[in-house]
Amino acid sequence: MLEEERERQEAAPLLQQLWTDRDRDEIVAWTGEEEYHLFGGFADDELIGVAGVVIRELLHHRRHAWLYDLVVDEPRREEGYGTELIQFIEQWATENDCEYVALASPLAKEEIHQYYENREYDRWGVRYRERNLTRGCIYIHTGFSYV
Repeated sequence: MLEEERERQEAAPLLQQLWTDRDRDEIVAWTGEEEYHLFGGFADDELIGVAGVVIRELLHHRRHAWLYDLVVDEPRREEGYGTELIQFIEQWATENDCEYVALASPLAKEEIHQYYENREYDRWGVRYRERNLTRGCIYIHTGFSYV
């Protein structure tokens, strides 16, 4: 788990590969929020991937781990590190009494959807988000969950 600010600063450039419109300080701040858990994946002591998770239990959803962020450094992709991070998150979620892991993925990312479906995640619906008032657009995500 990456808890210290210096660890989260080291992770920020990786997260910027996913969140290209966010600056480093903003990323360091949100990864330090109390409920957010940031995990790092290392190869030879080099941080090459991160996964950000929040545990939620809502009236209409059982206790689950919501995978907000998963990114592997671009030059290290396709080497299995993302799968290792997901397996770690699934085990961590089980140890923390979660009934499943869930995430959202943009509709246009069909290759990502196939990746999760190959890992036995189920498409369980479409998630709508209110129109972004500052940018004038609507975001729609496909949801996945793993039980």
